[in-house]
Amino acid sequence: MVRTTYGTPDLREVDKPVPAEDEVLVRVHAASVNPVDWYRVTGRPYLARLQDGLRKPRSEEVGVDFAGTVEAVGGNVTRLQPGDEVFGGRTGAFADYVRARDAVAPKPANLTFEQAAAVPIAGLTALQGLRDKGQLQPGQRVLINGASGGVGTFAVQIAKWLGAEVTGVCSTRNVETARALGADHVVDYTRDDFTRSGQRYDLMLDIAGNRSWRQCIRVLDREATIVVVGGPKTNRWIGPIGHMLGMKLASLGRSREVVPFMTKLNNDDLAVLGKLLEDGTVTPVIDRSYDLSEVADAFGYLGEGHARGKIVITVSSAG
Repeated sequence: MVRTTYGTPDLREVDKPVPAEDEVLVRVHAASVNPVDWYRVTGRPYLARLQDGLRKPRSEEVGVDFAGTVEAVGGNVTRLQPGDEVFGGRTGAFADYVRARDAVAPKPANLTFEQAAAVPIAGLTALQGLRDKGQLQPGQRVLINGASGGVGTFAVQIAKWLGAEVTGVCSTRNVETARALGADHVVDYTRDDFTRSGQRYDLMLDIAGNRSWRQCIRVLDREATIVVVGGPKTNRWIGPIGHMLGMKLASLGRSREVVPFMTKLNNDDLAVLGKLLEDGTVTPVIDRSYDLSEVADAFGYLGEGHARGKIVITVSSAG
Protein backbone atom coordinates (compact mmCIF):
# COMPACT_ATOMS: atom_id res chain seq x y z
CA MET A 1 0.00 0.00 0.00
CA VAL A 2 1.35 3.43 -0.95
CA ARG A 3 0.08 7.00 -0.73
CA THR A 4 1.20 9.41 -3.42
CA THR A 5 -1.44 11.98 -2.48
CA TYR A 6 -3.47 12.59 0.67
CA GLY A 7 -6.60 10.47 0.67
CA THR A 8 -7.07 6.79 -0.13
CA PRO A 9 -3.89 4.68 -0.40
CA ASP A 10 -3.32 2.49 -3.46
CA LEU A 11 -2.09 -1.08 -3.87
CA ARG A 12 1.00 -1.22 -6.06
CA GLU A 13 3.79 -3.62 -6.97
CA VAL A 14 7.19 -2.36 -5.75
CA ASP A 15 10.68 -3.82 -5.47
CA LYS A 16 11.34 -6.19 -2.60
CA PRO A 17 13.22 -4.23 0.11
CA VAL A 18 16.76 -5.16 1.13
CA PRO A 19 17.66 -4.92 4.85
CA ALA A 20 20.54 -2.71 5.94
CA GLU A 21 23.34 -4.15 8.07
CA ASP A 22 21.43 -3.43 11.29
CA GLU A 23 17.96 -4.37 10.01
CA VAL A 24 15.85 -7.47 9.55
CA LEU A 25 13.53 -8.15 6.62
CA VAL A 26 10.15 -9.43 7.78
CA ARG A 27 7.60 -11.27 5.64
CA VAL A 28 4.43 -9.61 6.93
CA HIS A 29 1.49 -11.88 7.72
CA ALA A 30 -0.67 -9.30 9.49
CA ALA A 31 -0.74 -5.60 10.31
CA SER A 32 -3.13 -3.31 12.18
CA VAL A 33 -4.61 0.15 11.79
CA ASN A 34 -4.03 3.01 14.25
CA PRO A 35 -5.30 6.59 14.40
CA VAL A 36 -1.81 7.81 13.50
CA ASP A 37 -2.13 5.92 10.20
CA TRP A 38 -5.50 7.57 9.56
CA TYR A 39 -4.03 11.02 10.17
CA ARG A 40 -1.07 10.41 7.88
CA VAL A 41 -3.15 8.98 5.04
CA THR A 42 -5.84 11.67 5.13
CA GLY A 43 -3.38 14.51 5.67
CA ARG A 44 -5.43 15.77 8.58
CA PRO A 45 -5.00 17.70 10.72
CA TYR A 46 -3.37 20.09 8.26
CA LEU A 47 -0.82 21.08 10.90
CA ALA A 48 0.75 17.62 10.56
CA ARG A 49 1.57 18.36 6.92
CA LEU A 50 4.39 20.59 8.11
CA GLN A 51 6.19 17.34 8.88
CA ASP A 52 4.66 14.95 6.32
CA GLY A 53 4.61 17.32 3.31
CA LEU A 54 2.41 20.29 2.48
CA ARG A 55 1.15 19.39 -1.01
CA LYS A 56 1.80 15.66 -1.02
CA PRO A 57 3.33 13.10 1.37
CA ARG A 58 7.12 13.02 1.56
CA SER A 59 6.96 9.25 2.14
CA GLU A 60 4.74 6.84 0.23
CA GLU A 61 4.83 4.15 2.94
CA VAL A 62 1.72 3.30 4.95
CA GLY A 63 1.13 1.45 8.23
CA VAL A 64 3.28 0.77 11.29
CA ASP A 65 2.15 -2.31 13.29
CA PHE A 66 3.16 -5.69 11.89
CA ALA A 67 3.66 -9.37 12.73
CA GLY A 68 5.40 -11.90 10.53
CA THR A 69 8.40 -14.11 9.90
CA VAL A 70 12.02 -12.98 9.56
CA GLU A 71 13.17 -13.68 6.02
CA ALA A 72 16.65 -12.15 6.10
CA VAL A 73 18.92 -10.31 8.53
CA GLY A 74 21.65 -7.72 8.08
CA GLY A 75 25.26 -8.54 8.81
CA ASN A 76 25.25 -6.82 12.21
CA VAL A 77 22.07 -8.49 13.51
CA THR A 78 22.64 -11.28 16.05
CA ARG A 79 19.49 -11.49 18.19
CA LEU A 80 17.17 -12.62 15.38
CA GLN A 81 17.56 -15.06 12.52
CA PRO A 82 15.59 -16.17 9.45
CA GLY A 83 12.50 -18.14 10.40
CA ASP A 84 11.88 -16.32 13.70
CA GLU A 85 8.30 -15.18 14.25
CA VAL A 86 8.26 -11.52 15.32
CA PHE A 87 6.04 -8.48 15.89
CA GLY A 88 6.85 -4.81 16.03
CA GLY A 89 6.49 -1.40 14.45
CA ARG A 90 8.03 0.26 11.41
CA THR A 91 6.63 2.60 8.77
CA GLY A 92 5.66 0.65 5.67
CA ALA A 93 3.98 -2.29 7.42
CA PHE A 94 1.05 -2.48 4.98
CA ALA A 95 3.09 -4.55 2.54
CA ASP A 96 4.36 -8.06 1.85
CA TYR A 97 7.72 -7.15 3.37
CA VAL A 98 8.94 -4.54 5.85
CA ARG A 99 12.41 -3.68 7.12
CA ALA A 100 12.69 -3.29 10.90
CA ARG A 101 15.43 -2.19 13.28
CA ASP A 102 14.65 -0.76 16.72
CA ALA A 103 11.17 -2.10 17.47
CA VAL A 104 10.94 -5.77 16.60
CA ALA A 105 10.64 -8.59 19.14
CA PRO A 106 9.87 -12.33 19.23
CA LYS A 107 6.16 -13.02 18.82
CA PRO A 108 4.57 -14.80 21.80
CA ALA A 109 3.98 -18.39 20.73
CA ASN A 110 0.40 -18.41 22.05
CA LEU A 111 -0.66 -15.52 19.78
CA THR A 112 -1.72 -15.65 16.16
CA PHE A 113 -0.06 -13.23 13.76
CA GLU A 114 -3.29 -11.20 13.70
CA GLN A 115 -3.33 -10.92 17.50
CA ALA A 116 0.35 -9.96 17.64
CA ALA A 117 -0.08 -7.32 14.93
CA ALA A 118 -2.78 -5.67 17.04
CA VAL A 119 -0.34 -4.95 19.86
CA PRO A 120 2.58 -2.57 19.11
CA ILE A 121 1.36 1.05 19.04
CA ALA A 122 -1.81 0.57 21.11
CA GLY A 123 -0.14 -1.68 23.66
CA LEU A 124 2.91 0.56 24.03
CA THR A 125 0.71 3.65 24.35
CA ALA A 126 -1.20 2.06 27.22
CA LEU A 127 1.97 0.77 28.93
CA GLN A 128 3.97 3.98 28.63
CA GLY A 129 1.00 6.20 29.42
CA LEU A 130 0.13 4.40 32.64
CA ARG A 131 3.54 3.24 33.88
CA ASP A 132 5.90 6.01 32.72
CA LYS A 133 3.86 9.19 32.28
CA GLY A 134 1.16 8.42 34.82
CA GLN A 135 3.48 6.74 37.35
CA LEU A 136 0.57 4.47 38.31
CA GLN A 137 1.13 2.70 41.64
CA PRO A 138 -0.55 -0.32 43.27
CA GLY A 139 -3.75 0.65 45.05
CA GLN A 140 -4.26 3.88 43.14
CA ARG A 141 -7.52 4.65 41.35
CA VAL A 142 -7.33 5.17 37.61
CA LEU A 143 -10.03 6.39 35.22
CA ILE A 144 -9.71 5.29 31.59
CA ASN A 145 -11.79 7.55 29.35
CA GLY A 146 -12.19 5.46 26.19
CA ALA A 147 -11.82 1.97 27.65
CA SER A 148 -13.10 -0.01 24.68
CA GLY A 149 -10.92 1.19 21.81
CA GLY A 150 -7.52 -0.03 20.68
CA VAL A 151 -5.53 1.70 23.43
CA GLY A 152 -8.30 1.43 26.02
CA THR A 153 -8.65 -2.36 25.91
CA PHE A 154 -4.92 -2.70 26.58
CA ALA A 155 -5.00 0.06 29.23
CA VAL A 156 -7.65 -1.68 31.33
CA GLN A 157 -5.61 -4.88 31.46
CA ILE A 158 -2.24 -3.19 32.04
CA ALA A 159 -3.67 -0.99 34.80
CA LYS A 160 -4.92 -4.11 36.59
CA TRP A 161 -1.48 -5.69 36.17
CA LEU A 162 0.03 -2.59 37.80
CA GLY A 163 -2.27 -3.12 40.77
CA ALA A 164 -4.71 -0.26 40.27
CA GLU A 165 -8.44 0.01 40.89
CA VAL A 166 -9.76 0.59 37.37
CA THR A 167 -12.80 2.50 36.19
CA GLY A 168 -13.49 2.37 32.47
CA VAL A 169 -15.69 4.74 30.47
CA CYS A 170 -17.30 3.40 27.30
CA SER A 171 -20.60 3.06 25.42
CA THR A 172 -23.42 0.66 26.25
CA ARG A 173 -22.41 -2.03 23.76
CA ASN A 174 -18.89 -2.19 25.21
CA VAL A 175 -19.70 -2.31 28.93
CA GLU A 176 -19.44 -6.10 29.17
CA THR A 177 -16.18 -6.09 27.19
CA ALA A 178 -14.62 -3.64 29.66
CA ARG A 179 -15.78 -5.76 32.59
CA ALA A 180 -14.44 -8.94 30.99
CA LEU A 181 -11.04 -7.28 30.58
CA GLY A 182 -10.88 -6.64 34.33
CA ALA A 183 -12.33 -3.18 34.95
CA ASP A 184 -13.54 -2.90 38.55
CA HIS A 185 -16.14 -0.29 37.59
CA VAL A 186 -17.60 0.66 34.22
CA VAL A 187 -19.41 3.91 33.35
CA ASP A 188 -21.73 3.91 30.35
CA TYR A 189 -21.28 7.45 29.05
CA THR A 190 -24.58 7.30 27.14
CA ARG A 191 -26.40 7.03 30.48
CA ASP A 192 -24.15 8.63 33.09
CA ASP A 193 -21.75 11.58 33.18
CA PHE A 194 -18.57 10.31 34.83
CA THR A 195 -17.48 13.87 35.60
CA ARG A 196 -20.45 14.18 37.99
CA SER A 197 -20.11 10.80 39.64
CA GLY A 198 -18.71 12.14 42.91
CA GLN A 199 -15.76 9.73 42.66
CA ARG A 200 -12.10 10.77 42.87
CA TYR A 201 -9.16 9.37 40.93
CA ASP A 202 -5.37 9.54 41.20
CA LEU A 203 -4.85 9.22 37.45
CA MET A 204 -6.92 9.73 34.33
CA LEU A 205 -5.85 8.24 31.01
CA ASP A 206 -7.67 10.49 28.53
CA ILE A 207 -7.98 8.57 25.27
CA ALA A 208 -11.33 9.87 24.06
CA GLY A 209 -10.45 13.51 24.64
CA ASN A 210 -14.09 14.55 24.84
CA ARG A 211 -14.09 16.38 28.19
CA SER A 212 -12.77 19.80 29.15
CA TRP A 213 -10.32 20.59 31.93
CA ARG A 214 -13.09 22.02 34.13
CA GLN A 215 -15.14 18.84 33.73
CA CYS A 216 -12.24 16.51 34.41
CA ILE A 217 -11.04 18.16 37.63
CA ARG A 218 -14.39 17.38 39.29
CA VAL A 219 -13.28 13.75 39.65
CA LEU A 220 -9.53 14.20 40.23
CA ASP A 221 -7.69 14.32 43.53
CA ARG A 222 -5.68 17.46 44.15
CA GLU A 223 -2.36 15.83 43.16
CA ALA A 224 -3.80 13.78 40.31
CA THR A 225 -2.36 13.43 36.82
CA ILE A 226 -4.14 13.46 33.46
CA VAL A 227 -2.24 11.66 30.71
CA VAL A 228 -3.68 12.91 27.42
CA VAL A 229 -3.40 10.36 24.62
CA GLY A 230 -5.88 11.66 22.05
CA GLY A 231 -8.63 14.05 21.21
CA PRO A 232 -11.41 14.74 18.71
CA LYS A 233 -10.68 14.52 14.98
CA THR A 234 -13.26 17.18 14.16
CA ASN A 235 -10.89 20.15 13.85
CA ARG A 236 -9.31 19.68 10.42
CA TRP A 237 -6.59 22.25 11.12
CA ILE A 238 -5.11 21.04 14.42
CA GLY A 239 -7.10 17.89 15.21
CA PRO A 240 -6.44 16.30 18.64
CA ILE A 241 -3.50 18.65 19.20
CA GLY A 242 -5.99 21.37 20.13
CA HIS A 243 -7.42 19.30 22.97
CA MET A 244 -3.96 18.33 24.22
CA LEU A 245 -2.69 21.91 24.24
CA GLY A 246 -5.90 23.23 25.76
CA MET A 247 -5.72 20.77 28.63
CA LYS A 248 -2.06 21.53 29.24
CA LEU A 249 -2.53 25.30 29.23
CA ALA A 250 -5.54 25.09 31.55
CA SER A 251 -3.51 23.11 34.08
CA LEU A 252 -0.57 25.53 34.32
CA GLY A 253 -0.09 26.69 37.88
CA ARG A 254 -2.52 24.09 39.22
CA SER A 255 -1.81 21.15 41.52
CA ARG A 256 -3.17 18.66 39.01
CA GLU A 257 -0.76 17.89 36.17
CA VAL A 258 -1.59 17.32 32.50
CA VAL A 259 0.89 15.20 30.54
CA PRO A 260 0.49 14.94 26.74
CA PHE A 261 2.77 12.34 25.18
CA MET A 262 3.63 10.41 22.04
CA THR A 263 4.34 6.69 22.04
CA LYS A 264 7.94 5.54 21.63
CA LEU A 265 8.51 2.29 19.75
CA ASN A 266 11.34 0.30 21.36
CA ASN A 267 12.49 -3.27 21.90
CA ASP A 268 12.51 -3.19 25.71
CA ASP A 269 8.86 -2.26 26.09
CA LEU A 270 7.84 -4.68 23.33
CA ALA A 271 9.57 -7.39 25.36
CA VAL A 272 7.54 -6.37 28.45
CA LEU A 273 4.33 -6.63 26.44
CA GLY A 274 5.51 -9.95 25.03
CA LYS A 275 5.76 -11.45 28.52
CA LEU A 276 2.34 -10.12 29.53
CA LEU A 277 0.83 -11.58 26.37
CA GLU A 278 2.61 -14.90 26.80
CA ASP A 279 1.38 -15.48 30.34
CA GLY A 280 -2.16 -14.37 29.51
CA THR A 281 -2.13 -11.20 31.62
CA VAL A 282 -2.97 -9.19 28.51
CA THR A 283 -5.08 -10.37 25.57
CA PRO A 284 -5.56 -8.36 22.35
CA VAL A 285 -9.13 -7.48 21.42
CA ILE A 286 -9.83 -7.54 17.68
CA ASP A 287 -12.95 -5.92 16.26
CA ARG A 288 -12.64 -6.54 12.52
CA SER A 289 -10.20 -7.97 10.00
CA TYR A 290 -9.64 -6.77 6.43
CA ASP A 291 -7.48 -7.97 3.54
CA LEU A 292 -4.61 -5.78 2.37
CA SER A 293 -6.62 -4.74 -0.67
CA GLU A 294 -9.37 -3.48 1.68
CA VAL A 295 -7.23 -1.01 3.64
CA ALA A 296 -9.40 1.90 2.46
CA ASP A 297 -12.44 0.21 4.04
CA ALA A 298 -10.48 -0.34 7.25
CA PHE A 299 -9.60 3.37 7.39
CA GLY A 300 -13.24 4.24 6.78
CA TYR A 301 -14.35 2.10 9.71
CA LEU A 302 -11.64 3.51 11.96
CA GLY A 303 -12.70 7.03 11.04
CA GLU A 304 -16.22 6.34 12.32
CA GLY A 305 -14.76 6.06 15.83
CA HIS A 306 -16.76 3.04 17.00
CA ALA A 307 -14.19 0.24 16.85
CA ARG A 308 -14.13 -2.16 19.79
CA GLY A 309 -10.45 -3.02 20.17
CA LYS A 310 -8.21 -3.18 17.12
CA ILE A 311 -8.72 -3.37 13.36
CA VAL A 312 -6.43 -5.91 11.74
CA ILE A 313 -5.11 -6.21 8.18
CA THR A 314 -4.38 -9.72 6.87
CA VAL A 315 -1.45 -9.52 4.47
CA SER A 316 -0.46 -13.13 3.80
CA SER A 317 -0.98 -16.55 5.33
CA ALA A 318 1.86 -17.94 7.41
CA GLY A 319 3.79 -20.48 5.34
